[in-house]
Amino acid sequence: MSDPGNYAGNGDRSLGQLVASATAEMSALVHDEIALAKAEVRQDVKRGVTGSVAFIVTGVLILFAIPVLSFAAAYGIHNLGLGLAWSFLIVGGAFILLGVLLALFGWAKLKKVKPPEKSIASAKQTAAVLQGVKPHPRPEVLPGTDRTTVGSTLSDKAIESRPVQDKASAVARSST
Repeated sequence: MSDPGNYAGNGDRSLGQLVASATAEMSALVHDEIALAKAEVRQDVKRGVTGSVAFIVTGVLILFAIPVLSFAAAYGIHNLGLGLAWSFLIVGGAFILLGVLLALFGWAKLKKVKPPEKSIASAKQTAAVLQGVKPHPRPEVLPGTDRTTVGSTLSDKAIESRPVQDKASAVARSST
Protein backbone atom coordinates (compact mmCIF):
# COMPACT_ATOMS: atom_id res chain seq x y z
CA MET A 1 0.00 0.00 0.00
CA SER A 2 2.41 2.70 1.13
CA ASP A 3 5.95 2.89 2.33
CA PRO A 4 6.23 2.09 6.07
CA GLY A 5 8.55 5.04 6.49
CA ASN A 6 5.83 7.51 5.43
CA TYR A 7 3.39 7.07 8.32
CA ALA A 8 1.87 10.03 10.14
CA GLY A 9 4.37 9.57 12.98
CA ASN A 10 7.22 10.24 10.58
CA GLY A 11 7.88 13.99 10.48
CA ASP A 12 9.05 14.02 6.85
CA ARG A 13 5.61 14.70 5.32
CA SER A 14 3.75 17.99 5.44
CA LEU A 15 0.14 18.37 6.47
CA GLY A 16 -0.91 18.87 2.85
CA GLN A 17 0.83 15.66 1.83
CA LEU A 18 -0.88 13.78 4.65
CA VAL A 19 -4.31 15.13 3.65
CA ALA A 20 -3.63 14.28 0.00
CA SER A 21 -2.52 10.78 0.98
CA ALA A 22 -5.58 10.26 3.18
CA THR A 23 -7.85 11.51 0.40
CA ALA A 24 -6.23 9.20 -2.14
CA GLU A 25 -6.52 6.21 0.20
CA MET A 26 -10.18 7.02 0.97
CA SER A 27 -10.87 7.30 -2.74
CA ALA A 28 -9.18 3.95 -3.38
CA LEU A 29 -11.17 2.40 -0.52
CA VAL A 30 -14.47 3.73 -1.90
CA HIS A 31 -13.60 2.45 -5.39
CA ASP A 32 -12.71 -0.97 -3.96
CA GLU A 33 -15.98 -1.10 -2.01
CA ILE A 34 -17.96 -0.21 -5.15
CA ALA A 35 -16.13 -2.90 -7.13
CA LEU A 36 -16.91 -5.45 -4.40
CA ALA A 37 -20.59 -4.45 -4.37
CA LYS A 38 -20.75 -4.75 -8.17
CA ALA A 39 -19.18 -8.22 -8.05
CA GLU A 40 -21.62 -9.37 -5.38
CA VAL A 41 -24.62 -8.00 -7.27
CA ARG A 42 -23.41 -9.55 -10.52
CA GLN A 43 -23.08 -12.94 -8.80
CA ASP A 44 -26.55 -12.63 -7.25
CA VAL A 45 -28.06 -11.66 -10.61
CA LYS A 46 -26.49 -14.73 -12.24
CA ARG A 47 -27.94 -16.93 -9.51
CA GLY A 48 -31.35 -15.28 -9.89
CA VAL A 49 -31.36 -15.75 -13.66
CA THR A 50 -30.33 -19.39 -13.30
CA GLY A 51 -33.10 -20.00 -10.76
CA SER A 52 -35.67 -18.24 -12.94
CA VAL A 53 -34.70 -20.29 -15.98
CA ALA A 54 -35.02 -23.46 -13.91
CA PHE A 55 -38.55 -22.46 -12.82
CA ILE A 56 -39.55 -21.60 -16.40
CA VAL A 57 -38.30 -24.94 -17.70
CA THR A 58 -40.14 -26.69 -14.86
CA GLY A 59 -43.36 -24.89 -15.78
CA VAL A 60 -43.01 -25.82 -19.45
CA LEU A 61 -42.39 -29.48 -18.60
CA ILE A 62 -45.41 -29.57 -16.29
CA LEU A 63 -47.50 -27.90 -18.98
CA PHE A 64 -46.44 -30.59 -21.45
CA ALA A 65 -47.14 -33.32 -18.89
CA ILE A 66 -50.78 -32.33 -18.28
CA PRO A 67 -52.16 -33.67 -21.60
CA VAL A 68 -50.11 -36.86 -21.34
CA LEU A 69 -51.35 -37.49 -17.80
CA SER A 70 -54.91 -36.67 -18.89
CA PHE A 71 -54.74 -39.29 -21.63
CA ALA A 72 -53.22 -41.78 -19.20
CA ALA A 73 -56.04 -41.17 -16.71
CA ALA A 74 -58.68 -41.52 -19.41
CA TYR A 75 -57.20 -44.78 -20.70
CA GLY A 76 -56.80 -46.02 -17.14
CA ILE A 77 -60.50 -45.43 -16.49
CA HIS A 78 -61.25 -47.11 -19.84
CA ASN A 79 -59.33 -50.20 -18.68
CA LEU A 80 -61.68 -50.39 -15.67
CA GLY A 81 -64.51 -51.18 -18.06
CA LEU A 82 -66.02 -47.82 -19.01
CA GLY A 83 -66.25 -46.67 -22.60
CA LEU A 84 -63.46 -44.49 -23.95
CA ALA A 85 -65.75 -41.47 -24.45
CA TRP A 86 -67.03 -41.70 -20.87
CA SER A 87 -63.45 -41.97 -19.60
CA PHE A 88 -62.43 -38.76 -21.37
CA LEU A 89 -65.60 -37.02 -20.12
CA ILE A 90 -64.77 -38.00 -16.54
CA VAL A 91 -61.22 -36.63 -16.85
CA GLY A 92 -62.50 -33.42 -18.51
CA GLY A 93 -65.16 -33.04 -15.80
CA ALA A 94 -62.49 -33.46 -13.13
CA PHE A 95 -60.49 -30.62 -14.69
CA ILE A 96 -63.59 -28.42 -14.84
CA LEU A 97 -64.42 -29.22 -11.20
CA LEU A 98 -60.84 -28.42 -10.16
CA GLY A 99 -61.01 -25.13 -12.12
CA VAL A 100 -64.33 -24.16 -10.48
CA LEU A 101 -62.96 -24.93 -7.01
CA LEU A 102 -59.87 -22.79 -7.65
CA ALA A 103 -62.06 -19.97 -9.01
CA LEU A 104 -64.25 -20.08 -5.87
CA PHE A 105 -61.15 -20.03 -3.67
CA GLY A 106 -59.79 -17.03 -5.59
CA TRP A 107 -63.15 -15.24 -5.43
CA ALA A 108 -63.32 -15.76 -1.65
CA LYS A 109 -59.85 -14.28 -1.26
CA LEU A 110 -60.72 -11.30 -3.46
CA LYS A 111 -63.85 -10.56 -1.43
CA LYS A 112 -61.65 -10.15 1.64
CA VAL A 113 -59.65 -7.37 -0.02
CA LYS A 114 -60.65 -4.02 1.46
CA PRO A 115 -59.63 -0.48 0.65
CA PRO A 116 -56.80 1.01 2.75
CA GLU A 117 -59.08 2.51 5.38
CA LYS A 118 -56.33 4.00 7.56
CA SER A 119 -54.71 5.75 4.58
CA ILE A 120 -58.06 7.10 3.40
CA ALA A 121 -58.90 8.39 6.87
CA SER A 122 -55.47 10.02 7.16
CA ALA A 123 -55.84 11.67 3.73
CA LYS A 124 -59.30 12.99 4.67
CA GLN A 125 -57.94 14.35 7.94
CA THR A 126 -55.06 16.06 6.14
CA ALA A 127 -57.46 17.53 3.56
CA ALA A 128 -59.69 18.85 6.36
CA VAL A 129 -56.73 20.52 8.05
CA LEU A 130 -55.48 22.03 4.80
CA GLN A 131 -58.90 23.43 3.87
CA GLY A 132 -58.74 25.80 6.82
CA VAL A 133 -55.32 27.14 5.86
CA LYS A 134 -55.24 30.46 4.06
CA PRO A 135 -52.16 31.93 2.39
CA HIS A 136 -50.36 34.61 4.30
CA PRO A 137 -50.39 37.93 2.44
CA ARG A 138 -46.92 39.11 1.49
CA PRO A 139 -45.90 42.70 0.89
CA GLU A 140 -45.61 43.62 -2.79
CA VAL A 141 -42.74 45.82 -3.90
CA LEU A 142 -43.88 48.24 -6.55
CA PRO A 143 -41.45 48.51 -9.48
CA GLY A 144 -39.37 51.65 -9.42
CA THR A 145 -40.33 52.54 -5.82
CA ASP A 146 -39.38 51.51 -2.32
CA ARG A 147 -43.05 51.19 -1.27
CA THR A 148 -44.64 47.86 -0.50
CA THR A 149 -48.27 46.83 -0.68
CA VAL A 150 -50.01 43.78 0.76
CA GLY A 151 -50.98 40.92 -1.52
CA SER A 152 -47.88 40.36 -3.62
CA THR A 153 -47.73 37.18 -5.60
CA LEU A 154 -44.75 34.88 -5.90
CA SER A 155 -44.60 35.28 -9.66
CA ASP A 156 -44.39 39.09 -9.29
CA LYS A 157 -41.56 38.68 -6.80
CA ALA A 158 -39.75 36.28 -9.10
CA ILE A 159 -39.98 38.72 -11.99
CA GLU A 160 -38.80 41.62 -9.85
CA SER A 161 -35.94 39.75 -8.20
CA ARG A 162 -34.67 38.20 -11.45
CA PRO A 163 -31.13 39.42 -12.12
CA VAL A 164 -30.65 41.52 -15.22
CA GLN A 165 -28.63 39.64 -17.85
CA ASP A 166 -27.21 40.69 -21.12
CA LYS A 167 -28.42 38.70 -24.11
CA ALA A 168 -24.99 37.23 -24.88
CA SER A 169 -24.68 35.48 -21.51
CA ALA A 170 -28.27 34.18 -21.77
CA VAL A 171 -27.56 32.71 -25.22
CA ALA A 172 -24.28 31.19 -24.04
CA ARG A 173 -26.00 29.62 -21.07
CA SER A 174 -28.86 28.20 -23.18
CA SER A 175 -26.51 26.66 -25.78
CA THR A 176 -24.59 24.57 -23.21
